Amino acid sequence: MDHKKDVKVGIGFATGRKSFKKVLRSYIHSWKESGLVDDKNILLNIFVAYDLTYNKTNKKDYVNINPELAMEIDGTIFIGSDDINHEIDYLVNEEVLDHTEAKKIFGKGYASQRNAIIYSAIKNGMDYLIFLDDDEYPVAVTNTRKNAVWGGQHVLSTHIKNIKQSDITHGYHCGYISPIPYVDFNDIMTEDDFRLFVEAISNDILNWNNVKKVMNNGGVTYADTEILVSDKTKEVMEINHSKFISGANLGINLTDPLRIFPFYNPPKARGEDTFLSTCLSERKVIKVPCYTFHDGFSTYSHLLEGVLPISLKFIKADNKKIVDRFYKACIGWIRYKPLLLFITQPDSYEEKIEEIREQLKEVLPKVCSYFGQPDFIKVLTELEKYDRNVKKHYMDFIETQRIWGNIMKHFADRDSISKTI
Repeated sequence: MDHKKDVKVGIGFATGRKSFKKVLRSYIHSWKESGLVDDKNILLNIFVAYDLTYNKTNKKDYVNINPELAMEIDGTIFIGSDDINHEIDYLVNEEVLDHTEAKKIFGKGYASQRNAIIYSAIKNGMDYLIFLDDDEYPVAVTNTRKNAVWGGQHVLSTHIKNIKQSDITHGYHCGYISPIPYVDFNDIMTEDDFRLFVEAISNDILNWNNVKKVMNNGGVTYADTEILVSDKTKEVMEINHSKFISGANLGINLTDPLRIFPFYNPPKARGEDTFLSTCLSERKVIKVPCYTFHDGFSTYSHLLEGVLPISLKFIKADNKKIVDRFYKACIGWIRYKPLLLFITQPDSYEEKIEEIREQLKEVLPKVCSYFGQPDFIKVLTELEKYDRNVKKHYMDFIETQRIWGNIMKHFADRDSISKTI
């Protein structure tokens, strides 16, 4: 990676799916079509943090990239558990951290995978890092006509164009973003019941009006045509101590490591993008006009083959797979809700938790009955568990930032020394 070009761009994938190589192929073709591959002033490098346990995959599902595709990019770095352990040993030997601290940054889960990618990108001299997901594709879909209308998206070039003037760039998402299925309300569970449930488990940005609109579209979020035809960006404003982002279609400016925060989530929870959002008060976060299509139910992989459906399926709560996915999302949300409230609303934390507790006691029996899934009652159990541990998780959250700051200072000092030699 010693090419001398003007802009060094890392593209990060935190993955655990066998479909990864198909997604990468589509993105590389997209970069080629947009002119990025042939731009002599831009160096494109792939950073792949792979988890072999997520879907019982093996290393070759990620590292064996088609040679013809590999020639279109400037380099690839694959990050498995052995690679992470090697870097931990390096940092320990450099007295940057100890093994206990390393586990907070490079342990298990999506936050740790993303941290490993950022770390590797900085260590390898990248100027910018763009996160993409292995279940999101560089296309947008609208419903402005009778049939679905599709359009390609220059995701990477849009971020590169705007990242220099900001700390973070954040694109838009369409497709099956929400795991909440379409629900036919009845006497067992009314609309008010479901609204109370969703509001109890979700974060500030997922309000009921948005949820209802997506539900009425059969679980599909369609792209906004005004955004699709615009080159305008807008600054993300702070809402309740957070500048909300998502973990993909996300750009991070790496030119000053001391301005970068780590990802974090409580044990066995998600929300790593939400917790990063709470750290960005003093950072410039820009919304950029590009979409990715989120294939949340893994039913539209044929998009990668160029097959564009004229209509998108309704996602109804009428089969076990859909209900199970929604249940797992609910568990993931409620596990990080206490810490999110503790960070953003500390003065009213106890009052808010009690309000959520009472809402769940009221609606969970109805939710269990409606979906035919008694496990939904565990949502309350998880709330109580993560409420009891919220102070510990908060201290871990702060400690993670401290440890990460030491790593970033190590790189900043290294770069400062190299510039004086």
